[in-house]
Amino acid sequence: MVRSKSLGSKIFDVFNTILMTVLALSCIYPLWYAFCLSISSKSAANSGMVTFYPVGFSMASYQQIMGDAQFFRSFLISTGRTVLGTAFTILVLVIFAYPLSKPASEYRPRNVIMWIVIFCMLFNGGTIPWYITMVKYHMINSMVGLILCGGVPVFNLILLVNFYRSLPRELIEAARVDGAGEWRTLFRIVVPCAVPVLATLVLFTSVGYWNEFFQGLVLSSGERYYPLQTYIKQMVVNVQTTNLSMDQIETMDKLSNKSLDAAKVFISMLPMLVVYPFLQRYFVNGIMLGAVKE
Repeated sequence: MVRSKSLGSKIFDVFNTILMTVLALSCIYPLWYAFCLSISSKSAANSGMVTFYPVGFSMASYQQIMGDAQFFRSFLISTGRTVLGTAFTILVLVIFAYPLSKPASEYRPRNVIMWIVIFCMLFNGGTIPWYITMVKYHMINSMVGLILCGGVPVFNLILLVNFYRSLPRELIEAARVDGAGEWRTLFRIVVPCAVPVLATLVLFTSVGYWNEFFQGLVLSSGERYYPLQTYIKQMVVNVQTTNLSMDQIETMDKLSNKSLDAAKVFISMLPMLVVYPFLQRYFVNGIMLGAVKE
């Protein structure tokens, strides 16, 4: 016989539902507001009339952003940087974290290397030495420079090292008994168990590459080599009014800085919004479910 819920339990469920709904709406509203503001007219945006719906429909902001070939060139640069950079970073993290997760008795330099890595996370040489280094290695106006400029994300490395250490040692020992070497153990045993945490790191890394604009500004000699975020930032901050056609001047007259900024934010977050649902399911899966037989 199934017992009915008590009054207190029903009230608790209703309270939780209301609370979760409010929290969900508080997360969705900024995205919706940015979209509404981006397609509103200049007067409505500047006067603060936009709240829950667009006022005075206008696509002038998107026409300004997407109406030139440089936008699509920068979009392709950012896409290539994000895809290649994320793949490279995850590969480095997977390989780098494995020996650091071993006991000191198996890998003696572990503690020394870990202290060096943490020191580099806390202290750095500054922007000018970093820039000089990138110039000396010919990484200006280069996709390789945009990918390698951030180095190894130490925080993500520590997360992966701690996860590797949490794996049962019986898995590694069983692989060794079966004759598997270190590389086979890593990619056939350890990495499949680490899919949930790797999915999380993929999301962190891809968002970091996609949203970063300062390094693209420093490592590029002109807008032809700008990633998308750098290009949009420069376009919004340094709007050039010279050498514009009459149609472009009319478009600029219809623009509002608020709607243009909102369009910039909305376009910039679209790729990450598309990618997130495919990675989100790994966050709720059991990390070690079925990994060890009882």
